[in-house]
Amino acid sequence: MERPFVWLCGAGDGSPYLLPLRRRNGVRTNGACLEPRVIAKAPPGQGCPRCGGYVYAAEQMLARGKAWHKECFKCGDCLKRLDSTNCCEGPDKDIYCKVCYGKKFGPKGYGYGKGAGVLQSDPYANGDHAPRTTVIDTAAIMAPPGKGCPRCGGVVYAAEQVLAKGREWHRKCFKCRDCTKTLDSIIACDGPDSDVYCKTCYGKKWGPHGYGFACGSGFLQTDGLTEDEISANRPFYNPDTTSIKAPKGQGCPRCGGMVFAAEQQLAKGTMWHKKCFNCAECHRPLDSMLACDGPDKEIHCRSCYAKLFGPKGFGYGHAPTLVSTDAEPATTYTEQLPFTGAKAAKGKGCPRCGFPVYAAEQMNSKNGTWHKRCFSCADCHRSLDSTNLNDGPNGEIYCRGCYGRNFGPKGVGFGLGAGTLTMA
Repeated sequence: MERPFVWLCGAGDGSPYLLPLRRRNGVRTNGACLEPRVIAKAPPGQGCPRCGGYVYAAEQMLARGKAWHKECFKCGDCLKRLDSTNCCEGPDKDIYCKVCYGKKFGPKGYGYGKGAGVLQSDPYANGDHAPRTTVIDTAAIMAPPGKGCPRCGGVVYAAEQVLAKGREWHRKCFKCRDCTKTLDSIIACDGPDSDVYCKTCYGKKWGPHGYGFACGSGFLQTDGLTEDEISANRPFYNPDTTSIKAPKGQGCPRCGGMVFAAEQQLAKGTMWHKKCFNCAECHRPLDSMLACDGPDKEIHCRSCYAKLFGPKGFGYGHAPTLVSTDAEPATTYTEQLPFTGAKAAKGKGCPRCGFPVYAAEQMNSKNGTWHKRCFSCADCHRSLDSTNLNDGPNGEIYCRGCYGRNFGPKGVGFGLGAGTLTMA
């Protein structure tokens, strides 16, 4: 098989000659040695700042307003390759990575660093040892009386000041007077002795004392007091709400005792004791969401109110309201019914019963304002609302079915079910 050759020019007279191609590591070569690339030097100040050679557009990297070779664009200390995100330009006109820049030109001392990369034992430029941290005596430079730190009396500079009570404190001195807990603007409490405390120590020292005052388990302490001394300092509490009688009509409607601001509950424009503010039937404790004012001037829970004063009969209430009517009837209150008392002026009362309609019980329709009790279909007496209300031409209100039967079109194909297919 014929061996491949390559034509090369002669070194002396320029005559060509043949050189056989050889294989080295699987790559076909002609056996010639590759000389290392020599970069042409640029005039001073115009080339790459690292090597001084010309920088062409295909390989330039910009930093400090100058063009660098991609191969030269490395950290000046650790030779880490750089890009636009991690390049830092040093004051010595060289470029560095962020870690080397911080070690060489960043602030020194305790508290300065940026991750584990800075916490290394590498020798610093100014010595072979890491910087030492010393305990600073803040009282070494004393301030004039009344102008320094309230705790140590030393001069407070702007880099270490913390403000409290209009005075400047050292950050080191801004601690609780009693427990020496480090404070900040959230938990610092200014005491009347011109010192600062944490919330717990302030409450123990300056807060109210006695039964009922505390701020967590830290306050529930005896502090060396005996049981007799604790009992003697505990305020007296009398659970009998009738011990102080009120004038007639001004006290609690249930017990008649005086109602003070700390224990009052409001209902029907009267004040009740918290202890008395429960259902008159089942004695369930009530609040503003559960209390229902009954016409008997008592308060009831919703269930008991519905049993006593709600509508009776099939379909009303829940299971406990479906009681037998063979026994004695429940007590009725005539003032609840809308058919007693003076009637309203013509055209101003309820269209069905003619009595006045108050804001708490009114329901509106096209023909006027109705009682909730009267707001039902004129034919089937089904309770109505804004979704199934139909105003009839006779001034009455109907459900949809009854309205269709009375006033809707008649005949085959019209109606709302078989009930409307009448012979009318």
